Amino acid sequence: MPFWRKKNMNTDKDTADTSHEGQTRHEEGMHMDDQSGFDVSEQPGDPDELARLAAELEEARQRTLRLMADFQNYQRRAFQNEEAARIEGASKVVSAVVGIVDHFDMAVNQDPATASAQQIIDGVKVIREELLRVLHQQGVRLIRPEPNDEFKPGVHEAVMQQSADGVDPGRVVATFQAGFLLSTGGGCERVLRPAKVSVAPTE
Repeated sequence: MPFWRKKNMNTDKDTADTSHEGQTRHEEGMHMDDQSGFDVSEQPGDPDELARLAAELEEARQRTLRLMADFQNYQRRAFQNEEAARIEGASKVVSAVVGIVDHFDMAVNQDPATASAQQIIDGVKVIREELLRVLHQQGVRLIRPEPNDEFKPGVHEAVMQQSADGVDPGRVVATFQAGFLLSTGGGCERVLRPAKVSVAPTE
């Protein structure tokens, strides 16, 4: 066989191999597209479609920015309202208490040479009653259980056991220190300080 014929046969074989390889790669690419579910034919190529998508994306971005700004404004207003309410509440209490400070000033400015012990005691009682009145206006109540009242854990604090006539076992005998209860309205109450009491023994 002539050498040129052999050369042509080799060239034809190389061409066939190359064509087969290209076909194989093409089929593999199509197979990969099928596996990924990605169809290049579905990609938007229309300029109008691209413009529409870009406009929708920008609208969504602007909407998100507005929502973030609204939330930040809400947080700022909530903080300002909370701070204003705190200041308002404190102002009411302080405004009521400063009058009691005036009473104390009057008491300490009394001339000891002319004021009797009874007058000083009476003045202290007046100041105490004024202070209790102010606390009452702010929703504070005294906790001062009477003998034979029910012992309430959390509201009363038992500091000792003590027997007493007419007091049932496990009930309050005497109050050593009054407690305070804050009524916040709506039926909500908080014990600021439990009353210290003695309790009749249960055995």
